[in-house]
Amino acid sequence: MSAALDRDVVVVGGGPAGCAAAVFAARDGLDVAVFDRGRSSLAQCAHLENYPGFPAGIDAGTLSELMREQAERAGCSVVGDLVKSVERAEDECGDADDSGDDFGDAPDEPCFVVTPQTGEPVTTRRVVAATRYDGEYLRGLDDDHPMFEVHDHGGETHEHFDREYADRDGTTPVDGLYVASPSDADRQAITAAGRGARVGKRVVADARIDDGWWREAAEGVDWLRREAELDGEWADRERWVEWFDAEHADGPVDPNSERFARVREAAVDDLLAAYVDADEERARAAAGHRALAERLDPEAVVDAYGADALLDAIDDEAIAAYAGDEGLDAPQADEGSR
Repeated sequence: MSAALDRDVVVVGGGPAGCAAAVFAARDGLDVAVFDRGRSSLAQCAHLENYPGFPAGIDAGTLSELMREQAERAGCSVVGDLVKSVERAEDECGDADDSGDDFGDAPDEPCFVVTPQTGEPVTTRRVVAATRYDGEYLRGLDDDHPMFEVHDHGGETHEHFDREYADRDGTTPVDGLYVASPSDADRQAITAAGRGARVGKRVVADARIDDGWWREAAEGVDWLRREAELDGEWADRERWVEWFDAEHADGPVDPNSERFARVREAAVDDLLAAYVDADEERARAAAGHRALAERLDPEAVVDAYGADALLDAIDDEAIAAYAGDEGLDAPQADEGSR
C-alpha cells in the first residue's frame, strides 16, 4: 500500500487465532505485524490432544513456536510487545466503492493508530483483535454499538467484551476492525485457529475490494495444487480468462471496463500461481519436514524412551542412505528398528 501506512494489517495476539489470520493475510502480500506479548492463553495448557496432525498430541510451547515460525515465514513481523490501545487515526480512512467503473489505488490513509506498551505507535489500515483477554484496548472505537456487556455477579457489577459483537467472519460495525478473539470459538486451540483463518480470508477479500475488486471476485481460495492437474484446455491461460468472464458477466462491474480487465488479470495470475510442479512439491514437502525436525527435543525423547528412540523412529533405509552420503558406516538393522 502507501508509505503513509506503517502496516497494512496489525494483528493483536499471537495465539492460534492471531497466527492463522496473519498467515492468510501475509500470504496474499499484505504487510502484517503481529503483536504477541508472549503470554497467550495457550500457554496455560499442559498438553494439547485435540489439534489435528499430532497423533500423540503436542505441548503448547512447541505448537506456539511452530505457529510463530510459520507467521514469520509467511512474511509477518512478530513484535514481542503488549498493545495498550487501538484508536482511530485523525484522518479516518474511507470505504471503497464496490460498484461501477471508477476506482483508484487502494486507500493510503490509516484507519487506526496502534500503541504498544514499550514501542512506537503504528498506523494501519486494518486491525485484527485476536487476544482472549478483555479487549479493553479497543474501548472507545465504537460509540454506536456496545462492545462490552455488563452483568452482576456476587452483588458486584462486571463488564466483559461481548463475544457476539463481531460477525461470523470477524467483521464489526467499525470499518477495518475485525475480531478473531475473544469469541465462542476460542475454547479450543483448533476452533480458535479456524476462526482466525476465516477472519484472515475476510481481511484479504476486503483489501482486494479496496483495490478495485468486487466482492464475488475478491473471495478467492488459498491452496496449492499439482501442476499435472492442468491438463487439456485448462493448461491454456485463455481458458481461464474465458471462465472468469463467464463467472462475472452479470456482476456489478462492466466486463468491458478497465477495472474488470485489471481485476481479471490479477485473478487469473493468482489462480495459475496456485499450481506447482513436482520438483516444487518435493521441495516444499522437504522444507516442511525440516521445520518440524528442527523443533524436536532429542533430550526429552531420549530421557523418556532411551538412547535409541530417535534411530528406532527412522526407517533403516533412510539411515543407511544418510550414512552412505556422509561416508559413515551404516548401522546394522535389527528386529527392534523400523
